[in-house]
Amino acid sequence: MEIKIPYGKGEIKLNILDRNIVDIISGENGSFNMDENKIIIEVLKKPVESKKLSWMARGKKSACIVASDITRPCPSYKFLPGIIKELNEGGIKNRNIKIVLGLGIHRKHTEDEKRKLVGDFAYEHVKVIDSDVLKSKLIGMTSRGTPVEVFEEVLDSEILIVTGNIEYHYFAGYSGGAKAIMPGVCTRNSIQSNHSMMMNQGATAGNFFDNPVRQDIEEAGKLTGIDFIFNVILDDKKNIIGAVAGKNNEAYVEGIRKYDSIYKREVSETADIVLTSQGGYPKDINLYQSQKALENVKEAVAINGTIILVASCCEGFGEDVFEQWMSGCRDYEAISRKLKKKFVLGGHKAVVISRLLTRAEVLLYSDFSRHQTEKIGFKKIENIQSYLDGRISQNNRIKIILVPTGRFVRLKK
Repeated sequence: MEIKIPYGKGEIKLNILDRNIVDIISGENGSFNMDENKIIIEVLKKPVESKKLSWMARGKKSACIVASDITRPCPSYKFLPGIIKELNEGGIKNRNIKIVLGLGIHRKHTEDEKRKLVGDFAYEHVKVIDSDVLKSKLIGMTSRGTPVEVFEEVLDSEILIVTGNIEYHYFAGYSGGAKAIMPGVCTRNSIQSNHSMMMNQGATAGNFFDNPVRQDIEEAGKLTGIDFIFNVILDDKKNIIGAVAGKNNEAYVEGIRKYDSIYKREVSETADIVLTSQGGYPKDINLYQSQKALENVKEAVAINGTIILVASCCEGFGEDVFEQWMSGCRDYEAISRKLKKKFVLGGHKAVVISRLLTRAEVLLYSDFSRHQTEKIGFKKIENIQSYLDGRISQNNRIKIILVPTGRFVRLKK
């Protein structure tokens, strides 16, 4: 069987004997051929528990739209014109509409990247800016003690719209919804406080209602005053196959239910080798983002098995603190004690990787050198096909699970 694994802006082609493949986790449950524009128009026409944006905009003078940054796969440029049109129909002029790209702790964008993210129409007709942690305001505290420090530009408009894409998130449950606010446009201090709950019970992929991290995010969204959300569901080629719009979190809950119906996947047995990718560019732009694929497949690999992560990491680690902590990830006991003593954003991902390395080896196919790869506890793999052929020749019954786009996989109980 020929298998294609996304890598950067290209792909890796592999040939694997059918008898060795336990499962291939990719694609959707069902067929989705509806036109993207039709999906966008339909959900804007019939928002969940909310008036249409054009009605909400009546009598208002300004609006802010929060959109995803370059590390996310969300095709904002496809739906932003529809949102702007709704605001225009309600009487808000383009000069009073702004788009804030939520960076969290990620790097700033170039002007070319901003245009690519929002599309020509939005870039040329409304204000497009990056969030800035140095220009933030404390607006309150969540019940769990998280300070909600939000980029000021998000707070000074009469209508606040947040956008994004829904997918599984390894400790926040799901992406999308109020996650555009926390961590999207919050300070490192806020994000660190929220993310410190990632080791708590319930902070797992696919869990929303009793997930402490996610419910803290929802509180931050309420404090910020989200008026309207627009979230999309994407296929493996980043096409829009579903969407929800309306009041948060009613529309969002409908969105995650729809997402589960499309992407909830389970395997009946673990595999000796799990081959995965975060899904290519931009999701594998650095190791900070690509780590999510490792966490998503951890239940699918046998104890002392092997995970092969295919991730370009063309921008390296993606975060300085994460890079520093990764040098100690081969000693889980030490690094986890360090994090429990003082939670540090960036260090949290290194601890998660370190925990995984106690039960499986990770081979990394990336732009990292062999020295860089081995320094962080992984093993560099130069030729995936040769490696697989070698393992199969040693054991022709070896079991392989393929997860080409980093989908979250549960082990059936």
